[in-house]
Amino acid sequence: MRAVTMSSHGGPEVLRLTEIPEPEPTAGHHRVEVLQAGVNYADLHVREGDYLAGVTLPYVPGNEVMGYSDGRRVVALTRGGGYAQVALAHHRSTIQVPDDIDDATAISLTLQGNSAWHLLHTVLRINPGEAVIVPAAAGGVGSLAVQLAKRAGARVVALAGTDVKRALALGLGADAVVDSNSTSLAADLQEATHGTAAAALEMTGGDTLHATLEALAPMGRMAVYGSVSGIETTIATRDLMATGKTVSGFWLPLLFGHRTALRDSMTDLFQAIRDGELAVPAPAVYPLTEAARAHEDMAARRTTGKVVLNPAS
Repeated sequence: MRAVTMSSHGGPEVLRLTEIPEPEPTAGHHRVEVLQAGVNYADLHVREGDYLAGVTLPYVPGNEVMGYSDGRRVVALTRGGGYAQVALAHHRSTIQVPDDIDDATAISLTLQGNSAWHLLHTVLRINPGEAVIVPAAAGGVGSLAVQLAKRAGARVVALAGTDVKRALALGLGADAVVDSNSTSLAADLQEATHGTAAAALEMTGGDTLHATLEALAPMGRMAVYGSVSGIETTIATRDLMATGKTVSGFWLPLLFGHRTALRDSMTDLFQAIRDGELAVPAPAVYPLTEAARAHEDMAARRTTGKVVLNPAS
């Protein structure tokens, strides 16, 4: 089969299209004929060698696929192997796609939809009326988190780095937008939230994490799900005690072995689509041969919404 492999860590150039044997199913796993493979920031960290979980080289990246398994149309979360014509997925992280949900919507909800849903509902446990800060609001997780937070009755303050992306966030329902590149980010967020920010998502690290944490009201909650800046960030426990703020980490693979967590969230996400409370733009589709370009565009923030690879092209 055709697959994108990496034999070393490094820049996008380490991603090479190769021919490799199809993976052999193992206990609890099944074969998925891949129609679309999601590209996510986690893949960039894997490629660069600073992902939370180490990988054995050579390696096929990709933790999210949509395709067919035993005649069923499914989406699945995997531990690698997604950038290929065939992938293996565990039954607990595989969800059958209902007939009224199209392929593009299904893949857009799989990793990023589940991440947004569990960040808001499992980690932060947002309540109606609370002010919530959402970063990268034009991105895959952020654009869904804006809509899901509004659906839950929250007041959303969205972060984005360009006028176009801030306009997109407002179009998705954000109550206010803030320039994520601002040199006075904490003050801007406090002004936008009227000093009442009860919860925040965070995926940048460094100064952005500290500014977002500062903008939270006393007893505020933060959920950290990334560090795209590459900066290892420390937080003073004395400051947490003095303000009563909490910081929680989140990594979606922690739910892969849970019996119902992913199925429950996907069921609710599908219903939100049916009810018109959640919309996803058409993904940006790259041929499997252009996986490196997809990584380059994502790293340069040239993409909005979902990015996928098509193994058939």
